[in-house]
Amino acid sequence: MKDLKLPLSAEDAAALQLGEMVTVSGLIFTGRSRFHIRAVVDDVYPPLDYGQINCFSHVGPVMKQTPDGWEVVSIEPTSSIRFERYGADVVRKFKLRTLIGKTTMGPRTAEALKEVGGVYLSKIGLSGNSLRKQVKKVREVYFLDELGKTEATWVFEVENFGPFFVAIDANGQNYFEQLARDVEQAMPECLRELGVPGDYACTEVNHG
Repeated sequence: MKDLKLPLSAEDAAALQLGEMVTVSGLIFTGRSRFHIRAVVDDVYPPLDYGQINCFSHVGPVMKQTPDGWEVVSIEPTSSIRFERYGADVVRKFKLRTLIGKTTMGPRTAEALKEVGGVYLSKIGLSGNSLRKQVKKVREVYFLDELGKTEATWVFEVENFGPFFVAIDANGQNYFEQLARDVEQAMPECLRELGVPGDYACTEVNHG
């Protein structure tokens, strides 16, 4: 499995294949709904060097403060499709090379990733408790008092973080859209092999 060194270069992003399994090592920053809305609508965002920290993880980590500093309790990626409204603008604004989340994103974000030469990585069946062990250091936190621990922006140093798979590549191709097309093409033959009549239809349920 390939471990991607962050910040991801345009060349390394372009070399990734759709569906390829990877991990990431380096600096990432986190954000959820408030990050997207504030960055796009209000032009308010953390003063990061986005050229060096350009891996954005869609997550609201569970954090615990200890005598030695902040500790990650769980870091479970959240569904990225709900950020589609602002996703493309955020990618272009910060020229993000790497997004990490769950499920997929829509065509606007895919087009923005193609423009900046970035990729979207989706989680597989991992628990946030497993991923937390790959966070080696909590570097910084922004807007903690204002937004709280979940919506604050955290900067983590991670090592072999993942694995994830390439769900949108640097050419804007979407793994889930391709999978849906493949299923649609294969379904007639599968139904024939199962002996399902061609005029078979599901029963409509009246919820009234």
